[in-house]
Amino acid sequence: YEEKALAYFHQGFNCAQSVLAPFAEPLGLSEEQALRLAAGFGAGIGRMRLTCGAFSGLTLVAGHCQGNLSGHPEEKERIFALVRQQAELFTREFDTLSCRELLHLDEHTTEGARPSERTQAYYDARPCERCVAFCARAAAALLQA
Repeated sequence: YEEKALAYFHQGFNCAQSVLAPFAEPLGLSEEQALRLAAGFGAGIGRMRLTCGAFSGLTLVAGHCQGNLSGHPEEKERIFALVRQQAELFTREFDTLSCRELLHLDEHTTEGARPSERTQAYYDARPCERCVAFCARAAAALLQA
């Protein structure tokens, strides 16, 4: 799954799409559905540089694995606990869940919605490949649990 996730990322898909799309079949989705479902989560949710898109993709897989099907607090707590556990592991590895902090962007930096061109310099300057690979491995582990 990790290699497939990185392949999606290298094709220009965002981090969330890259993590979710390799799991489309086991999640009962088409590739198109997975790509569309995760599209808005890229670049820290709509390029607002909030929560890492790769982690958002992992969260979508976690929801498939343990998401609540009722409004009962116990069911909701199960998925929330799983997401918090995954967030702790991610943060232990990368020090933050924030896309802005992962990219070392100033809090006052504003960017348009236009994504950056994917060049070698782009990949070299960002931890995104590592984040995508980490989240794809974590998602695979959740599906195997």
